[in-house]
Amino acid sequence: MGLLDFLKKPVAPKGVQKRNYAAATKGRLFADFVGSNRSPDSEIRWAIRDLRNRSRDLERNNEYFRRYLQLLRTNVVGSAGFRLQVKAVNADNSVDIAGSQMIETAWAEFARTGGCTVDGRMSLIDLENHVISGLARDGEVFMRIVKGRGFRHQIALQIIEPDRVDEEMNERYRNGNDVRMGVELDEFRRPVAYHILLNHPGDYDYTTLAKGTKRARVPASEIMHIYRQERAGQTRGVPWSTAAITALKMLHGYREAELVAARTAASKMGFFTSPAGDDFMADGYEGENGTGAPLYNAEPGTFHQLPAGVEFTAFDPSHPTSAYADFEKSILRGIAGGLGVSYTSLANDLEGTSYSSIRQGALEERDFYRTLQTFMVEHFLDPLYRVWLEHVIDNALTPITGMGKYEKFSRNFAFRPRGFQWVDPLKEINAAVVGLQNGILSHSDIAATYGRDAEETFAQIQRDKQSADQYGLTMAYEPFGNKLPVQAEIDGGGNVVQAN
Repeated sequence: MGLLDFLKKPVAPKGVQKRNYAAATKGRLFADFVGSNRSPDSEIRWAIRDLRNRSRDLERNNEYFRRYLQLLRTNVVGSAGFRLQVKAVNADNSVDIAGSQMIETAWAEFARTGGCTVDGRMSLIDLENHVISGLARDGEVFMRIVKGRGFRHQIALQIIEPDRVDEEMNERYRNGNDVRMGVELDEFRRPVAYHILLNHPGDYDYTTLAKGTKRARVPASEIMHIYRQERAGQTRGVPWSTAAITALKMLHGYREAELVAARTAASKMGFFTSPAGDDFMADGYEGENGTGAPLYNAEPGTFHQLPAGVEFTAFDPSHPTSAYADFEKSILRGIAGGLGVSYTSLANDLEGTSYSSIRQGALEERDFYRTLQTFMVEHFLDPLYRVWLEHVIDNALTPITGMGKYEKFSRNFAFRPRGFQWVDPLKEINAAVVGLQNGILSHSDIAATYGRDAEETFAQIQRDKQSADQYGLTMAYEPFGNKLPVQAEIDGGGNVVQAN
């Protein structure tokens, strides 16, 4: 076989059909389906500002997007936020209860309003709400770790809006570092520094003349950059609402138009037609100067005789249309899917739903919220706790100091997010009891579903028992006695059929 034959494009033998992906075919049906093979940073660079600004506009003016942010804050953070639980272990493998409580107390002091932010205006729960809202609205959150004697524990966080990380700065340095949208990366694409504008680009005093000089290079060790990396090599985050922005905006416009049309329809207007044309005299004329078509004002319960030859044509548009509600529901279901929540939650609509459908939707939605809770812990709270712990121990800001203390209290800790109420409390409590009886669940597992600590529960039960004894009262049941307060029976399929 010659070289030319080798270089020839392979041709399928006659009678053999080439296999192909239908989704990759090109034709008139896919003429407008144009994909992109650009890198994530190339796509984000030209779209990040518009996506962020449009998402913020939705927060200000779109009721469904505000509802979405409210759902995230309520279900991911909740009223109590994430609670620190420390289980430090001594050299003999016993739990250091006293030391763990000291760390938890110091963290609670840091988390109060005035302790964790440089401006002293926010608590840790406020910060947690800011993080989850910022991720959904802006796609990313920036916070700077500031250390100094002016703060409660000589350490605090400074919130930096994403606009201040200069996305227009894209350079390559002689040392091999790349700056992509304000983030400086090394050869392994690890953040080295962040180039932050000293003023917000939207501030009234931010002049274009000084734009190139009002920027600071901040080491990456001082910056917490929180975002969801959807593609490998992605340097900046995009709003979680990206896939739903278009539909949300168009639905808002459609609802507004339908509302205006319904208001117009409710006015019950009409027109007069006559062969004489302008010779017909009514009550007045429209327009500022009395020019235009004549107007006739109708009063309730009155009848007017029209001149000969004049006819009345009613203008009675039918709005809202009969298909309006179903159409809006259909669009909202798609939007809810794009945002990751259920339609019933987003629209606050329980009409026509059954218990089983609500329960199934709630369980799926809670898994979504738990995923976000895990993300919050791994990318925000865990790193923050480790930085704070090292700082307060090294600077003797807690009673716990000395060598090896950081390793001790940084190994066994966890943040407990809010729990969720059971859809059917009796059935699910019985199922939990069965899990305890068979060793499938622990008290810690069950307490975690409520967002509590098992040790906290034990201590509370002990205090309740002591109080009951002090007042000469008998508790309704004896927890942790010879047998559990509820005994459950299970059928062959593993379902609880009876509890007594």
